[in-house]
Amino acid sequence: MEQAPCFPSTLARHGLAPLRRAAPVTLQVNVGKRCDLACHHCHVEAGPKRSETMDARTAGRVLELLASDPKLATLDLTGGAPELCEQFRPLVEGARRLGREVIDRCNLTVLLLAEQSDTAEFLAAHQVRIVASLPCYTEQNVDQQRGRGVFAGSLEALRRLNALGYGQPGSRLGLDLVYNPQGASLPPEQPALEARYRAELRELFGIEFHRLFTITNVPVRRFAHALAREGREAEYLSLLVSHFNPQTVEGLMCRHLVSVGWDGELYDCDFNQMLELPLGGRRRSVWDVETLSGVQGEPIETGFHCHACTAGAGSSCGGALT
Repeated sequence: MEQAPCFPSTLARHGLAPLRRAAPVTLQVNVGKRCDLACHHCHVEAGPKRSETMDARTAGRVLELLASDPKLATLDLTGGAPELCEQFRPLVEGARRLGREVIDRCNLTVLLLAEQSDTAEFLAAHQVRIVASLPCYTEQNVDQQRGRGVFAGSLEALRRLNALGYGQPGSRLGLDLVYNPQGASLPPEQPALEARYRAELRELFGIEFHRLFTITNVPVRRFAHALAREGREAEYLSLLVSHFNPQTVEGLMCRHLVSVGWDGELYDCDFNQMLELPLGGRRRSVWDVETLSGVQGEPIETGFHCHACTAGAGSSCGGALT
């Protein structure tokens, strides 16, 4: 990976450099790295043995920053499994009191844990939008990537959410699913895959959802290690670079969100967070800024991994960009 092409030079060749921030509209908060799963593609390297988690003081400061800027319309909670953090519910409740949309990036199986028995009802009561990982509609592929029994558990959790109104046609309880490839390839066309997901899940399992997001695997942490073991890192990077799409740059998520680590450090995106590349190349935390509106116009810290977000139809936390 050290021989990777420079992302700014890729932008420059298309007249798109430098990459700078627009006004942030989303505050994405990684509340910790603990998870009930240990998926092969996880860029966070989350798992049951991870102990990193956000404390009450930092969560309170996150809510203060959210309140300070009315343009921050969305609090996007991720992990690990964000529901396992003690500050998850206070963050949800605080953001909803402020009138902000809240997203829970849920792995589904966490909802089946005994200590999470009322979490689905909590999410529905606060009208939290769920973005749930389901990397395929077949048992073999899901269990291969995420662990034995995960597909069956995911279906059980989806049925529970559907029963609460999530994902139903016309429902205000948003339920979106996330697909990512099994390995070193780009996702297929998002609309066509969404139609296939809908047909398979509805006809075989009676499950409803609103949208499908396709996300490219970013060569960071656990997925990068897998590529190295397979000897496919150069091949994959070449695939990403050769499929660079300049039309994706305007909608890149790093231009419109600020990422907050479990310890309060600020980053341009969750992938930069895992690589410890600070916001705009300058280390800052939630305690060093009075408001996040001031980051508009700042340069964005980039690396080789940014080619993943700009390949093909593009990739973001909201799926394809074009």
